[in-house]
Amino acid sequence: MYKKTLREYFPQLLSREEIQHRINGNRELQEQFNAWSEEQQEQFLGMCSGERGLKVLYDFFCKEVLNPEYDPARLESLLSVILQEPVRIVKVLPNDSVRIADEGALVVTDIIVELEDGSIANVEIQKIGYLFTGPRCSCYMSDMMLRQYRRVRRQQGKHFSYKDIKKIYLIVLYEKSPQELKEMPTVYLHRSRHIFDTGLQMDLLQRCVLIPLDIFKKNMQGKPIGTLLEAWLTFFCEEDPERLGKLFDTYPMFREMYGTLYEMCQNVGQIMGFFSEELRILDRNTAQYMIDIQQEQLDSQKEQLDSQREQLEQKEMQLSRIEQELADQNKKAKEEAREAARKLFEGGATLQLVIAAMNNMLTEEEIRAVYENN
Repeated sequence: MYKKTLREYFPQLLSREEIQHRINGNRELQEQFNAWSEEQQEQFLGMCSGERGLKVLYDFFCKEVLNPEYDPARLESLLSVILQEPVRIVKVLPNDSVRIADEGALVVTDIIVELEDGSIANVEIQKIGYLFTGPRCSCYMSDMMLRQYRRVRRQQGKHFSYKDIKKIYLIVLYEKSPQELKEMPTVYLHRSRHIFDTGLQMDLLQRCVLIPLDIFKKNMQGKPIGTLLEAWLTFFCEEDPERLGKLFDTYPMFREMYGTLYEMCQNVGQIMGFFSEELRILDRNTAQYMIDIQQEQLDSQKEQLDSQREQLEQKEMQLSRIEQELADQNKKAKEEAREAARKLFEGGATLQLVIAAMNNMLTEEEIRAVYENN
C-alpha cells in the first residue's frame, strides 16, 4: 500500500546522506555527533531527514512555533481551542517570576501572555510529569496571581480595586504524564475551576488545564483527526509520517508550521547544538525526577517506620498493662486462697485436707505457712 512521505510535503528536506556528509565535513560537529549514543544519532538523522516526524515539544521547536511576538495567531489558536473561547494576545510577559529557585529546571517551555480581557495565560510544556502535580500547579497559579496583583496595584496606585484582577490560566502539556493522570487512561484534557459545595456563585479566578499528550496519542490510535484541538495535540506529539500527512491535508496551517521548523533543520550545526542542549535538559530533568522518586520512597519508608515504631510502643504499653493486671489478679487470688485456707484450719481441717482442697491455688509451702501462723 502506497504511503505518503514527509519529503513529498517538504522537498527542501536534506537526505540522511547529505546530513551525514555535512557532519563529517566539520570536525567539531563530527565529535559532537560521535558523543551521542547510537539511538540519539538515529533520532537526529531520522528527524532532520523527514524519515520520522519532528519532536515538536523540543524547546527550540516549540518556542519557534508558539512565539507570540512575531506570530501571535498560532498561540491564540491553541489557547482558543483549549479555553473554549476566542482569545487575543495583547502582550508577552517576562517569565522571571518569584518561583522557588530550581523550579524552572522542571519546565521545558514556559510562555506567559496577557490576553485582551486582562487575564494571564501561562503555557508550559513538561517532558516528564513530575511528582506532586497538584501542589506544583497550586504554587504556579499563586505565583501568577501574585504577579498580576503587584503589577495592577503598581499601575492603578490609590485607584486600585480588586475588580481589576482578572483570571489566570495555567496550561500544562505533558509528554509523559504524571501518575495521577495515568490513573485516568481515557481522559486527555482536564480543566479545573474552584467551586463551593453549597452552590454559592462566586468566581474564584484560578483556572488550570492539564493535557497528557501520551494519553491523547494512545486514545487517538486509528481514529481520524476531527477537531482543531485534536489537530493541535497531534501536531505536538505525532511522529508517524503517514499520520502527519493526514494532519497536513486536513489542516494546512500545521504544514506551514512544520515547514518553518524544517527550515531550521537546514542549518545542521545550529540544530545539532539545539539537540545537544535538549538532551542535556532531559538528562537534568530525568535526574530531578529520580531524586523526587527516591525522596518520596524515603519519606514513605520513614512514615512506615514511624508508624511501626508507634504501633510497637503501643503494643508494649498494652502488654505491660496486661502483665500488671495479671499480677494484680494473681496477688488478689493468692490473698483469697490464704483466707480460705485460714478458715479451713479454723474449722478444724487437717493440713493434708487443706492441701488437697486448695487444688494448686497455693503451694504446699504457702499452705504450711498459713497453718503455722494460724
